[in-house]
Amino acid sequence: MGAIPTQRETASRAGAAAARTAEGFGEGFEECARARVTLLGSSLAPGAARAMARAALADWSALGLPGTEHLTEHLAADALVVVSELVTNAVVHAGTDVEVVLQVEETGTLVVEVADHHPSRAPRGGEPETPHEPPEYGRGLRLVAALAEAWGVTYRPGCKTVWARLPAGGAEAAEGAVEAAAVESSGHRARTGAHAGGSHGAPAAGAGEPAVPDRASGRSGRRRPRDREWLGRGALSFLAEASDLLAGQLDEDLVASLTGQLIVPRLADWCGVWLEDESLGRAAWSDDTGAAVGARLARVWHAGEGHLDALRAALEKEPPRPRDPWRSGPVGHPWPAEALGTHGSALAYRLVAGGRPLGTLVIGRTDPPDASGGPDGAGAPAPDGRPDADGRPGSPGFPDEITGLVEDLSRRVALAIGAARQYARQATISAVLQRGLLPGAVAEIPGVRSALVYEPRDKGGPSGDFYDLFPAGDGRWCFAVGDVQGKGPEAAVVIGLARPWLRLLAREQYGVPDVLDRLNQLLLDDATEAADAAARALVAAGGPPVAPGDGPQTRFLSLLYGELVPFDGGVRCTVASAGHPLPLLLGPDGAVSAVACPQTLLGVVEDATYVSETFELRSGDTLLCVTDGITERRSGSRQFDDGDGLAAALAGCTGLDAELVAERIRRLVHEFGPRPPEDDLALLVLQAE
Repeated sequence: MGAIPTQRETASRAGAAAARTAEGFGEGFEECARARVTLLGSSLAPGAARAMARAALADWSALGLPGTEHLTEHLAADALVVVSELVTNAVVHAGTDVEVVLQVEETGTLVVEVADHHPSRAPRGGEPETPHEPPEYGRGLRLVAALAEAWGVTYRPGCKTVWARLPAGGAEAAEGAVEAAAVESSGHRARTGAHAGGSHGAPAAGAGEPAVPDRASGRSGRRRPRDREWLGRGALSFLAEASDLLAGQLDEDLVASLTGQLIVPRLADWCGVWLEDESLGRAAWSDDTGAAVGARLARVWHAGEGHLDALRAALEKEPPRPRDPWRSGPVGHPWPAEALGTHGSALAYRLVAGGRPLGTLVIGRTDPPDASGGPDGAGAPAPDGRPDADGRPGSPGFPDEITGLVEDLSRRVALAIGAARQYARQATISAVLQRGLLPGAVAEIPGVRSALVYEPRDKGGPSGDFYDLFPAGDGRWCFAVGDVQGKGPEAAVVIGLARPWLRLLAREQYGVPDVLDRLNQLLLDDATEAADAAARALVAAGGPPVAPGDGPQTRFLSLLYGELVPFDGGVRCTVASAGHPLPLLLGPDGAVSAVACPQTLLGVVEDATYVSETFELRSGDTLLCVTDGITERRSGSRQFDDGDGLAAALAGCTGLDAELVAERIRRLVHEFGPRPPEDDLALLVLQAE
């Protein structure tokens, strides 16, 4: 079976094939501009859908397919926005795979269809939003309705399709409707308490951009010329691309850094991102001052690099202090006049995801000279005379469209920070668990050099491979290399069960075959107890009886286990393999041979009996033990051990010491395929001195 294509690979292939969709229709049918792609219901789906649409439109235009002569840059931009909104809506509210269809009719009308497989959930439209649960999505179907000449929902058994028709040449007519939708959205925020405010300092040098009053909302927000490009359609594209950029980040400091680059200088002249310990909850804000406790200024960004140090120092002196840390929308923040030498407006946005406070985003922009305040640095009051949340008068520095856009962006930032923290928590837990499942140190054996390579594929989770090398008493040392079926917590349970029992049985003087016999029975008994416990819990809950095969799966374990006893002139080795790749012995003359016989996996067959092989390691002999991540390393349809590939690789290590043998095998395994290994890698080299 070939590798599963990624979301972006799927979109790329779909776009490349879009121009060939008419092949196979037969005589009497003309080629049509139509593309279809199915995407996984993940955060990457909107970006993959836009990539498909962008590539398809370019291919169709190049081929001159019917209807493409009406395509314009504005219509293509509208199509990308509609595709993004509909796919986002389907992923967020259906959570299933998404099918996207894009077609250009002969009249130039562009049709977008997005289908999901959860028909019981209707698409989100313009229903009222509760202030206590701000939506974690864009402006939704109101934007689709503003851009499309018609849109609707079609229900079929097991499927729901949302479609939209974009008229040729209708982009200019839709411009006003899109801006009206944005103004309506920002006006709703203003009515529900998202009041922009800030304080001012000294006059700005050279800040001569004209201000445009926001007549739609009646507020004193002033638009700069560059603001116009962020209204309506531009804002949607910005949010869609920002969501894609933030979604893949797994480090909260990197999310903070990207946030600064997204905002400055497009939406503000500077910004700062404060991150706080979410575990403190409401206790993170003191009752007397409202300042954040334990918060840190993670990132500061300014359009002028020379202001960064002074701005950071000023922000650290005066962290954000909202009166109500759970309030939705922006509140005023003191302007760092002394640090910047300008007057302007600053706003603070709380970053909250899943009901947990994560930090604060602070943005600022300078005001034109006619907006400066009096000698005390206070700005002119808002036309309605209402003070902001800190008791200061409203600021003219931010029009409502900009504050609304940053509010939408702040929600996406909060989600990205929350996801990064969740990943960090899981990675920490996994690392601690992994350290507990592996030996703290590898024992040194008299007369034997050892080398180890251990590379779990998932650096953030428990591996399914394990190893051990430990003293067993009475001049005996034991070693083990194992591989558990599966990965993650289930594998960790088996390793946590098997490794201590191996050590216990070895130190109780059990021989190699007896250790495997008892470990096999232990795994079977544990699986039976787990199945019985699950069945009892299901019956107690009133559920149906557990059918065969529906309970917890048997815990399989492949294991190579051996015992070493040094003596004058060499080391006596007793080894047994239970469903594991056989150990290979390399002699000083370059001859390679397997030194164990294949046997059944542990945890599969009741009352299985295992046998062992005994041989001597003489000076210069090298024993190689590996997991199937080595032998089954793939390059296309080939595996590393095809045609005794591992034995040939080991033969090429003649004369090398243990460390060099381990490193050479590791390098050959990595170089075998063009992509990184898809399984855990573990190998142990034992060499008689």
